[in-house]
Amino acid sequence: MANAALFSTAGTTSCSGGSLYRAGTTSTEVRKALVANKIATKDVASQSISVNPEYTYPNNGTPVLSGYRATQSFTITVRNAPTAGAVVDAIVAAGGDNVQINNASPFVLDSDKATEIAREYAVKRAKAKATSYAKLLGVKLGKIVYLNEDSSPSVYPVYVASAKAEDASTQIDLGEQKITVSVTVRWGL
Repeated sequence: MANAALFSTAGTTSCSGGSLYRAGTTSTEVRKALVANKIATKDVASQSISVNPEYTYPNNGTPVLSGYRATQSFTITVRNAPTAGAVVDAIVAAGGDNVQINNASPFVLDSDKATEIAREYAVKRAKAKATSYAKLLGVKLGKIVYLNEDSSPSVYPVYVASAKAEDASTQIDLGEQKITVSVTVRWGL
């Protein structure tokens, strides 16, 4: 099990270059925190970088340019799922008010292996059921004449991180992740 987190860093100043520099400085501090929490470089991916003007809207209705906001968004993969809350805390500590955590989503890291296990279970159940019917009908189970599989992971994203009562650290609840495989098998009799 692993977690993916989406977060962004921001910087607001009077010029676009200064805003981008501030967001970049925050991103650098967050990257250091990720390395300190054993997040590999391959598990950190920039998703977007943007610089946009910001306006104030006085009572007279004419917008006034107030500065620029730069943001850089990232996704990270936390392979050691029990540390996901601590990683979120480290990101926030490193970036302060210039960081926004957008979500944390648990997922099955090796879905191929989980699907294979689910497939094996589904086929064993199908064969046991077919064998039972053949026995009840007094016939011998023949060769497979048809096989169809439907499979999909069921991932339920967690959009909010919660704090544990005994301390102020963030806890990411993984819940249960399901991989389902449904098989339809027809045997000749």
